[in-house]
Amino acid sequence: MAIHYRQILELHAQELVQRDIAAITGNSRPKISEVIKQAELHQISPPFTDDVDDIWLESLLFPQKQPMAKGRQIPDFEKIHEELAKPNVTLSLVHYEYEQECRKNGTIPYAYRTFCQYYRAYAQKYKATMRIRRKPGEVMEVDWAGSPLHIVDRETGEIIKAYLFIASLPCSAYSYCEAFMTEQQEAWLTGHIHAYEFFGGVTQYLISDNLKTGVTSHKHSEIILNEMYRDLALHYGTIVMPARVRKPKDKPTVEGVVGTVSTWIIAALRNETFFGLEELNKAVRIKLKEFNERPFTKKYKQGSRLSAFHDEESFALRPLPVQAYTMASWRTAIVQLDYHINVESQFYSVPYEYISSKVDIKVTKDIVEVFYKGNRIASHKRLTGKFGQFSTNHDHLPAEHKLFVDHTPENALAWAEEVGINTLAVMRYLLKSAASEKQGLSAAFRFKGLARKYAAIEIEAACTTVMKIATAPTVSVVERVMKSQKIPAPKTINEPDYGFTRGAAYFGGND
Repeated sequence: MAIHYRQILELHAQELVQRDIAAITGNSRPKISEVIKQAELHQISPPFTDDVDDIWLESLLFPQKQPMAKGRQIPDFEKIHEELAKPNVTLSLVHYEYEQECRKNGTIPYAYRTFCQYYRAYAQKYKATMRIRRKPGEVMEVDWAGSPLHIVDRETGEIIKAYLFIASLPCSAYSYCEAFMTEQQEAWLTGHIHAYEFFGGVTQYLISDNLKTGVTSHKHSEIILNEMYRDLALHYGTIVMPARVRKPKDKPTVEGVVGTVSTWIIAALRNETFFGLEELNKAVRIKLKEFNERPFTKKYKQGSRLSAFHDEESFALRPLPVQAYTMASWRTAIVQLDYHINVESQFYSVPYEYISSKVDIKVTKDIVEVFYKGNRIASHKRLTGKFGQFSTNHDHLPAEHKLFVDHTPENALAWAEEVGINTLAVMRYLLKSAASEKQGLSAAFRFKGLARKYAAIEIEAACTTVMKIATAPTVSVVERVMKSQKIPAPKTINEPDYGFTRGAAYFGGND
């Protein structure tokens, strides 16, 4: 006769005598006494969850009675447990591979139903986290705690709310939390980044509350993430699955953790006073450590959230990217006629070909990037401090503007030196004799403009003449000399002055 372990223990918890239990279950009083004794020895008592059945209780109370039939190959349940943590691996696939192995070894495999029962009994006995139907490393659930914490302003005495971000791994129930001054997007994303660092890895999926900080639109057939949340998911290689509105069962673990955290962290800190966010978070970290290391209260669970995480889930997390995600905001702008865009009253250049075009701008703490139809066309270090600063990339300017932007005393002298020694002498005089640097640069700019009409050899020849006849050379004097004199073409090395070199004999004449 089958022994009704669960029913016996539930009736015993209702304080029925063994005679009545025997009458209800049909099991003998000695067997009932033995079951109760073993349950007390293993500290097992109701209430039980739905998945605690007679097979599980028998495997725990009387492991020596497990009917591993002769000739049948005992599955390697530890290996099976690790394989099931991998993406897309199911019990049916593992059982099929187990059958193949048995045939290869000439042993008899267990039927699929029995295989599942034995594995389930093993997992519930040795793996505390198997009571939550999630694979290790599969999901991270995130939410804001319903109740706020508080900080006191030292100067005014004002009580300011602080909001607790919570992330939890459903498999092990290992959790992370951190207080922020707001529930805005920057705090929301920072919580994710710090949670991944705390866990030391990334899950395959991310289930978030249906918040505007993360989800722009959540329709029946389509989920639209905002730009920053989408970028974060891409950076960490995870898939965001927002919970449906008013559907707490979509993320039951974190919903449960919210209530528990409210007790073990928020309520535990109710009588303490904090004067800053860092001070508050220091206390939160202490309480979080206690929360994760606190032993499971259920009799069938051994260890703590921390031990369950290290033993059963940490191995299944994906590695963190080399660099943490850098938060960025997105905006759009029209490129102005001066080929610059305005970002928070600072101005950044883009290639002049995009004047009047609509561009997307990605702004991080340190970098401003500009995109046109998905392609990056400009990148600048972000300007800080006084408003109205310009960051201009020389390559973004049209040719005629480059000449003006490059117009400095150093560049002017370098150009003149390349043309010739007398051109350099004229340029030095123009810069030195001017009443102000602005006037000197204006004269130098006009002087360099001659290069658009005349060759370098013509400019140098004219400057040679001017330096001989003028004590105060000006651009106008150089220009008049260039117009009035004809500049001979330069002779090449060893070039003769006559036109023919073949001699008279070549043309029939005499020597």
